[in-house]
Amino acid sequence: MTRTSPLEMHRHLRESSPFDLLIVGGGINGAGIARDAAGRGLRVLLCERDDLAAHTSSASTKLIHGGLRYLELGEFRLVRKALQEREVLLEAAPHIIRPLSFVMPQDPQLRPGWMIRAGLFLYDHLARRRWLPGSGSLDLRRHPAGAPLVPQTRRGFVYSDAWVEDARLVVLNAVDAAERGASVLTRTRLERATREGDHWRATLSPASAPAFEVRARAVVNAAGPWVGEILDRVLHRDATRQLRLVKGSHIVVRRLFEHEFAYLLQNPDGRILFAIPFEHDFTLLGTTDIEYRGDPARVTIDADEIRYLCDMAGRWFGRPVDPTEIVWSYAGVRPLLDDEAGNPASVTRDYRLELDDEQPPLLTVFGGKLTTYRRLAEDALAQLAPQLGHSARGWTRGVPLPGGDLPDADFARFEQSVALRWPWLPAPLRQRYAHAYGTRMTQLLQPIASMADLGEQVLPGLYAVEIHWLVDQEFAHDAADILWRRSRLGLHLPADAAPRLDAWLAAHARDR
Repeated sequence: MTRTSPLEMHRHLRESSPFDLLIVGGGINGAGIARDAAGRGLRVLLCERDDLAAHTSSASTKLIHGGLRYLELGEFRLVRKALQEREVLLEAAPHIIRPLSFVMPQDPQLRPGWMIRAGLFLYDHLARRRWLPGSGSLDLRRHPAGAPLVPQTRRGFVYSDAWVEDARLVVLNAVDAAERGASVLTRTRLERATREGDHWRATLSPASAPAFEVRARAVVNAAGPWVGEILDRVLHRDATRQLRLVKGSHIVVRRLFEHEFAYLLQNPDGRILFAIPFEHDFTLLGTTDIEYRGDPARVTIDADEIRYLCDMAGRWFGRPVDPTEIVWSYAGVRPLLDDEAGNPASVTRDYRLELDDEQPPLLTVFGGKLTTYRRLAEDALAQLAPQLGHSARGWTRGVPLPGGDLPDADFARFEQSVALRWPWLPAPLRQRYAHAYGTRMTQLLQPIASMADLGEQVLPGLYAVEIHWLVDQEFAHDAADILWRRSRLGLHLPADAAPRLDAWLAAHARDR
């Protein structure tokens, strides 16, 4: 999967047309559908106007979870589905997804102990658990997780979920789709699409090349917050359902605690705050739920949200969290299905698929959450395949994502093998490569035998060989793609890292 020039690529796409599926949107749902469809033998073209996971899919709390708080909202079906998928994904991508234990300190004025125990019992038993331990009670006066909390915190509970590198989850789905035959175009906008006979005729406009046309037997609108805009402006169709755009913001501060537990913290307004170990040296705090009516591409955290997150954290930890401690923040817009809930935090996180079976067909994706993307893709193909006269069955359950084929999904054992095979790699770099690339470290480091073979150290910890890999194999174009989505190196590097990397990429573009 080596990059060709834009003009060569677009000539090839015109010649390859018609496609079976044209998928609009390179977030988790679009990438997941592309992977599933390509693996069934369908001819797939995915277009994304920005980078993969450039918006909502990289602005999550970075959890693969059932959604414990959704039990209070009666979302038992969604929680069960998400818990089932949690197990599937832990096995499919153990390099980028890892178990994480959450401590929930009890505030008896908010939720009585019996209610929490009942909720955790359901959470433990709504779906089969293979990889994660069950919940339990804690004496926080003795447990390490109690040390950073305010002194009056005595009792709590512990339960299990999983942490994920969210943007890499999207990228790896797109990589797998491409390796199974899909064409993946980033920085390419769908300008218009019209039904002509038994095909859609679509005009695609790349950022760095002339517009061109392709044909497709079906279109999938997986544009996230832009689903309605695509329906109205591009496809000229009326939406049958409405989205509710809800902004979620997060802040990152220096580590608030030394242990590796995460926290789910209750608050008087009924919301909860996650406090999660992040990138070794930091703590991630989030999230907010605020109605949003602006441009989803320009969403940012505001001062009220910063104050809110700092105040919620300060209520539980033994010292206040000051806004000046923030080293990074991010915000995203969740495209939730409007179920007329009054409180944005109560809007369902489930998805709906709407099939317009006028020929050629159009499938629109409303809502969804990171954890259930694979099931969403299966459901999408279950509706589309009959329309296309295709009978291949779903295949993604039990099939690892790229780099995830670790023996017994045992990452600790894999790390040991990595240390033996590449002892000359510094431990931090070796660990980062293992987490990011899994078994594909072999391809990344073939035939490298020393630090000198990694090429120029363009930035601290970032060598030429990895940059070439990310550009050639993982659709990266610029510094933001590499430093904030293919990795989180941006958190650890000086402020001028991005312009320095962009300059290096521009200087070496002729070598690609």
